[in-house]
Amino acid sequence: MVRKTDTTLEPSKANTRREAYAITPSRGVRTIELDEEFLGDIRELIKDNAHISLLNILADLHGADIADLIENLSGDERRYIFGLLNPPVASDVLREVDESTREQLLSTISVEEITKIVGELESDDAADLIAELPKETASVVLHAIRADEAANVEKLLRYPEDSAGGIMAAEMLTVKTTDTVKTAIRKVREFAKQDVQLYNIYVIDQDRVLLGLLPVADLILQGPGRRMGKVMRPVISVNASMDQEEVANLMEKYDLVSVPVVNERQQIVGRITVDDIVDVIKEEATEDIERMAGLVGTEDLSSSVLRISRIRLPWLILGFIGGILSAVVLKNFEASLEEIIAVTFFIPIIMAMGGNAGIQSSTIVVRGLATGDVRLGLTGKRLAKESGIALTNGVILSTLLFIVSYLWLSDFWLGVTLGLALLVVILSATMVGAVIPFFLERVKIDPAIATGPFITTTNDAVGLLIYFGFIRLLYL
Repeated sequence: MVRKTDTTLEPSKANTRREAYAITPSRGVRTIELDEEFLGDIRELIKDNAHISLLNILADLHGADIADLIENLSGDERRYIFGLLNPPVASDVLREVDESTREQLLSTISVEEITKIVGELESDDAADLIAELPKETASVVLHAIRADEAANVEKLLRYPEDSAGGIMAAEMLTVKTTDTVKTAIRKVREFAKQDVQLYNIYVIDQDRVLLGLLPVADLILQGPGRRMGKVMRPVISVNASMDQEEVANLMEKYDLVSVPVVNERQQIVGRITVDDIVDVIKEEATEDIERMAGLVGTEDLSSSVLRISRIRLPWLILGFIGGILSAVVLKNFEASLEEIIAVTFFIPIIMAMGGNAGIQSSTIVVRGLATGDVRLGLTGKRLAKESGIALTNGVILSTLLFIVSYLWLSDFWLGVTLGLALLVVILSATMVGAVIPFFLERVKIDPAIATGPFITTTNDAVGLLIYFGFIRLLYL
């Protein structure tokens, strides 16, 4: 059953559609694990319009847990729960829910409420939210928030959403090289009032050119009269036009929790923190996995059947065409099948081994290209390694197939033919799986689309050609 908690409830002006209360927890936030019993209790409370009891529950929950709860409710239930939240909590929830749910929730509240929520967000999150609003609503919200916040948001909206500029936040702390440590500490105290994460102080010149940084934790170790130009450290920065995936790779490589963003003149324009990069990694991984499976659009539980069908169907059609090609190959070798029916027993093994070998090889190369571990300049080295792996695995599997076929059918030469065919199929499939991502990367196409149905379909047809070619050449 739902556990009630002692909570201080204050009237909230955030929701004018029904009586609501601001959430003021009386003790630390707790995490929850959603289950059917908990969701059932929540639905019953919603049905009974027990908003005070619901607020007692929500008051102890982290924004991410409230977001999970909302994701697992129906449309009307989502709107009811979201309508109970005050702007600070609502802003946390909107950052955590998926895009379609966020769009649904925003469509149910007034422009005034949206404005209050935007006012609680950092500039990068505010820009993301405003970018999803209808143009008329976005314009009203931008005019309603503080002028400096609006300026920051408008600046961020100019950048592509998947670039460093698109994910950076404008809130940052800069000091001049001539400023003293004492001055920097005073600025840190003033900056802390914004309730924004602060990891580093960035040192600039009079033209805002980034020269160095100093971690906040190290600031108190310096003498108060020392100049920041004397105590600053070398800085790693990224250009505002850099792709977000490259930013993530750079921060992972150098173990950075924050990285400054500069323009073409090396002037600092923002900063990216590790929490933004975690979202980028999740987004990029999801995108790559979807493309590897042949999906070119985003699906979620709220997507319609027709929309999901349109996303999946093109790649299923590619697989269908590949199946037709495989059928044509079988038709051309019809005489061989009639002459020795035993060769049909091993067709599933040939197709499965070729498809799996190709997927393994392409997946490793795609991931390596995405993370920077594999580079175009090292194509030969990568292919040589994949050849060695394919040869080793091929010899082992071919030997196993020879042993199985010989013990089963007592035909030595058929076993030799099958083993050699499987070895060549594995070598071919591995090379195809490794080469195609490099080719696509060379022609500026995302190599993630090289896997899934494309690789499997190609290797099925090629594998059958190799298999029957060996049967006809060596055995019949």
